[in-house]
Amino acid sequence: MATVKFKGNDVHTNGALPVVGSLAPDFKGVKTDLSELKLSDLKGKKVVINVFPSLDTAVCAASVRRFNKEAASLENTVVLALSKDLPFAHARFCTTEGIDKVVPLSAFRCSCFEEKYGLLFEDGPLKGLLARAVIVVGEDGKIIYEELVSETTSEPNYDAALASLK
Repeated sequence: MATVKFKGNDVHTNGALPVVGSLAPDFKGVKTDLSELKLSDLKGKKVVINVFPSLDTAVCAASVRRFNKEAASLENTVVLALSKDLPFAHARFCTTEGIDKVVPLSAFRCSCFEEKYGLLFEDGPLKGLLARAVIVVGEDGKIIYEELVSETTSEPNYDAALASLK
């Protein structure tokens, strides 16, 4: 279990992130066309997993916009925007915002991500949603960077996450 803040108050997750250097656990999510995508489908690519509670908050939307902007210049890299929002909300947001460089992915159908990555809020106002985090997976399938954002209302360290890809 990890402890982070939400508006200055302690909230807890259901586990801990896998450590840098470990093999990234496989999981699946649902794309906007309702097909499923597994992390293992992206083998041989670098993968940035941008995890957040909901697209309907300013900070979450900002993180998707920022990674969308940065993703355009990254070679052999896929950016996943992962939340429990329904695929329809992901599609609406991406269409409205012109997001076209990230793969929106919903964790609504399978608890495999939250179980393997320990990012489910177990208490607090966001109970049942995912904590804000960034996980970067190298081409070999191992985690090369991870950040569980200590204050949920803050943005992740984009520069550090992107630097890990170089």
